[in-house]
Amino acid sequence: MSDTSSELATTPLYDLHLELAAKMVPFAGYNMPVQYPLGVKKEHLHTREKAGLFDVSHMGQIVLRGPGAAEALERLVPVDIVDLPEGKQRYALFTDPQGGVLDDFMVSNFGDCLYLVVNAACKAQDLAYLQQHLADDVELELLDDRGLIALQGPLAAEIMANLAPETADMVFMDSQRVQINGHECFVSRAGYTGEDGFEISMPAQAAEPMVRSLLSHKAVEMIGLGARDSLRLEAGLCLYGHDLDADTTPIEAGLSWAISKPRRADGARAGGFPGAERIFDQMANKSYARQRVGLVGEGRAPVREATLICDEQGKEIGVVTSGTLGPSAGVPIAMAYLDKQHAALGTLVFAAVRGKQLPMRVSKMPFVAQRYRRS
Repeated sequence: MSDTSSELATTPLYDLHLELAAKMVPFAGYNMPVQYPLGVKKEHLHTREKAGLFDVSHMGQIVLRGPGAAEALERLVPVDIVDLPEGKQRYALFTDPQGGVLDDFMVSNFGDCLYLVVNAACKAQDLAYLQQHLADDVELELLDDRGLIALQGPLAAEIMANLAPETADMVFMDSQRVQINGHECFVSRAGYTGEDGFEISMPAQAAEPMVRSLLSHKAVEMIGLGARDSLRLEAGLCLYGHDLDADTTPIEAGLSWAISKPRRADGARAGGFPGAERIFDQMANKSYARQRVGLVGEGRAPVREATLICDEQGKEIGVVTSGTLGPSAGVPIAMAYLDKQHAALGTLVFAAVRGKQLPMRVSKMPFVAQRYRRS
């Protein structure tokens, strides 16, 4: 096998990851840390108990400017962008004409611009999609000279307040520009772990000094992609390309809450986004064959992605899209798409693992309570 590491992009924190003895792996075209010497399980638990620091600079950061930016973006998503308040962030989805999900992303209103954070594996296609569909009066800029980090966990707010006191008053889904160490940073109170925390975008040259400053706190540890994945799964959060894709509608994915009320069939600005007709039909008539569910194993063996799910008669009824032994949950957990008739809470199903049928039950998500600061 040829060495392709030279073809991978790196983040502004690459040298620091090597210094900290991270195990590096290819991910979405980048050389990224999957774990540090602490190990995935301990990194996961540390984030739940104290504060974990993640390099997410591989994500795409995009800015839209212009008087028609909000209206133009709203035409591409089933989300209320026009009335998104300044200083707030919202979860959004690009949909295609069939109602499938092209990507999921976060969008913030900074008053003079909209700031998008899109998935790393999708950022090139998202950029092309926006360039194709935005009006000429909307300026689009890819911020490829910035770092992005996430500080997550129950001690994150206390640590962040030492770095930027004005963040103490922020609540979940607030976004604001903050001066940190002389640099303008974009700070949102959100994340991908189910814990309270922040995502911080800063100029690339400011990333390593800021991370070193945060790591000077005894409560902070660097956390890799492995624990990021188990944390988000316990929190019931989708990973694009696994739990979401272009063959899946927001309704099948259990994301009807992400269809803003003004954009729904009876809303003030109903429809007008790609795939609206199919999405509205599924919302009104439940005209879909499968849906995303949570599964909890009744044994101890983890159930991984692509594992087939069967009913009591051995008939295939679905497939796992994400799965692990939850370090905090203490049991095997998974997300899966099941035939609708088998998706009711408490339904007993079986995972086909190495010739065995492992019992699992359809369960509520999140598997571990989310702890966002909402007020």
